[in-house]
This record gives sequence, structure tokens and C-alpha cells, in this order.
Amino acid sequence: MIDWHWAKYGAKYGLRNAWLCAFALAFMSVVAIASTVDKPSAMSFIKTSGTNFTLDGKPFFVTGVNNHYLTYGSQVEVTRVLDDAVAMGANVVRTFLQPVIGSIDGSVPTIWDWQLEGEASNLAVKGTYLLYWDPSQNRMAINDGANGMQKVDFLIAEAGKRHLRLIIAFLDFWDYTGGAQQMRAWYGSQDKSRFFFTDPRTKQDYRTWVRHVVQHVNLLTGLAYRDDPTIMAWELMNEGNAQPEALLLAWTGEMSAYVKSLDPNHLVGSGNANIPVKLADLTIPTLDFGTWHGYPLYYKLTVQQFNDMITEFCQLAAGAKKPVLLEEFGYARSNRHSAEAYAMWLDTLARSPSCAGWMVWRLVSLQDSGRYPVDEHDQFDIRNDGSVIWNILKAATARAAQTRLASGTAREAQ
Repeated sequence: MIDWHWAKYGAKYGLRNAWLCAFALAFMSVVAIASTVDKPSAMSFIKTSGTNFTLDGKPFFVTGVNNHYLTYGSQVEVTRVLDDAVAMGANVVRTFLQPVIGSIDGSVPTIWDWQLEGEASNLAVKGTYLLYWDPSQNRMAINDGANGMQKVDFLIAEAGKRHLRLIIAFLDFWDYTGGAQQMRAWYGSQDKSRFFFTDPRTKQDYRTWVRHVVQHVNLLTGLAYRDDPTIMAWELMNEGNAQPEALLLAWTGEMSAYVKSLDPNHLVGSGNANIPVKLADLTIPTLDFGTWHGYPLYYKLTVQQFNDMITEFCQLAAGAKKPVLLEEFGYARSNRHSAEAYAMWLDTLARSPSCAGWMVWRLVSLQDSGRYPVDEHDQFDIRNDGSVIWNILKAATARAAQTRLASGTAREAQ
């Protein structure tokens, strides 16, 4: 999510209860049909056609979730999230490859609290790290061990068993678990917005990492990641925030072309938030789809204004003839009409023929402690708790499943 974790807000907006009623009725009417919809084929890669994602030539409307701890949570915590995604009716799960640390011996500092005690949701990684600095070689190193890439192997294998697709960002921009900020810190830089995207050393580190990931062979499935259709798409970085904008666009063009050269099977997106510049990267030819991250109160938008923005971004997709995905969005539960807001936005996304789908921030499940994460600040957490918002999301996924089924039946009848 966007780096406003400590943002405070209390604005409340009123909407008609009709949105709630409509979604409740939709859920009741299609749940039986949705349960019979064929799961995504384990043998087919997701592709694009115009503003649609496609699977086996049929539209594939994304109804998904984000989770930030899937690459370092315990196996039980990971499978709980995936099971709850299935229970919601989601078809795609998005996450980031992390953590990134300094050197294991501490001679090169880790800029975040790698030894934090507590729950995975609160960034306690319990010894997991994917990238680190090796002082003996004076270079970046990659951890393929049980507390490294094998955690990613497990996630991909378990997602495949559940017929879930994954969108995986190669890196996170933010420093919550290291990300690009830790990688620039390896070289002593304090420049958070430019150094990583311009320095030849960090650019080469990034390419080395990307090459390793796409060529990595999953010990549990026997498939190289580039050959595994469980992965729907790669993203260059979660919310790369290079400044100025021209630098971000240049880096995005360069690195998306590099990913494509290594892996022609998978779709590639930027992972950029793309709000102020409104999909400026969508014209880059080596990006297959556009992404944007929507948190209305951070932009001082009313619920209706955000709804209008959804329509605007879908129109941009139509102009570019590429899918555009609202891949992060959230609204605080403390807002009195939050349920109606979710219902409105999901309805708008479903009704627009140029919208490619949505992914809510964030699905969390019971931690090893037996408790749900505490979410006192953003209040965006989605849980399998039978709440009104949970049922609205289930209704939206069921509606999309019904639409896919109807579309497939109509195509076969032609």
C-alpha cells in the first residue's frame, strides 16, 4: 500500500442503502452458480486482449486480494490466507518478494528492524530474508534456503493447488522489510527517490535478482518460475517512487523490456500507484497492463469522487487498448458508510466493459498467535469474519464468476 501507514482520518460519507441491498441480492442469486464455475486451467497462462485479461481465450476479470506477509509468514499463516482467498471467491493474490537485509554479520547495517518480535502481519519476519549483502564477496547475495526462496516455492505451490493465480512484484520500494531502500543503503546512499534507479550497481543488482527469480526452479513443483502459469504476472516493483517522473518512466521501460527478454510467458506490469500521473506508464510497449492504487481519503476524495475516478481510469484503459487493474484500494472501517462505499465501487468496476478487475488491500487471516492482526491505523484489513464488507466482496466475486460463466457459454454457442 502507499506509504501513509500513520495517516489519520475521520471523514464519513453517506450513501444510499440500495447499494447494500443490490449486492446482498446478487450474492444470494449467484452463489450456487459460482460454485460450479470451472477453475482457471493449470495449463494456461493468463493473456490479454484489448482491455481484458483472458484465460483460454475467454475474459478473465480479476477479483483479487493483496497480502504483504506471504513470503515470510509461517506455512500455516500462508495457507490460511490462501484458503480465505478461496472462501472469498478471489482468483488472484498479489504479494511482493521480501525481506531484504544488510549483511548477516551486521557489518553492513539493516535499516529496518529485522529482529522485531511479534506477528508476521506486523513485519516480524522470524529470520527470513531473500536478498542480503555478502561482505566477503563485496556484493549482493541471494538466499535460496529454507528461510529464503523456498518460502516463495511454498507459496507458489500452495496457490497452484487452490487454482489461484499470483501477481508477484520483484521488490517493494518502501523500507518496511528493506526493499529498494535497503539495496541503495548497501552503497551508503541516503537518496530514497533517485539513487536506486540511476546507480549502475543497484540497476545491475536488480537485473541479477530478476534473472534469478524467473529462472529459479521451484523445489516443490519442479517448474522454473518462468514456466509456471500459477504466476499471472510479474510487477517490476511495488509503488516505485522514483523522482522525477521521467526517471521512473525511463527505468520502467528499461526494466520491463529486460523482464520480457527473460520471460515471454508472463504478463508484466509496473506495480506503480499511478494516481497523480494517471497511468503515465501505460504507453510503454513492454508493459502488458496498467495498475493504479486507490485510497480515497489520502487524496481527499469523497466516495462519489473516487467512484468517478474508477470510471476515468477504465476510460484510459479503453484509449490505450490495454487492461487496467485497480490493484490496491481500501477504505477505513471507521467510516460509517464503508460497506456501501465498497459496494458502489465494486459495482462500477463490474459494469464497465473497460475495467479489468480489482484487488482489495488487504486480506489477513489468523496469525500463529490465534488472533487476527491488530489494525488500528489504516483499518483496511479484510477478514473472513462474516462481516457486511466480507459478504459484499463475496457477492462481487460471485457476480464476476457468473459473468465469466455466461460469457464462456455464449462463446461456445457461437
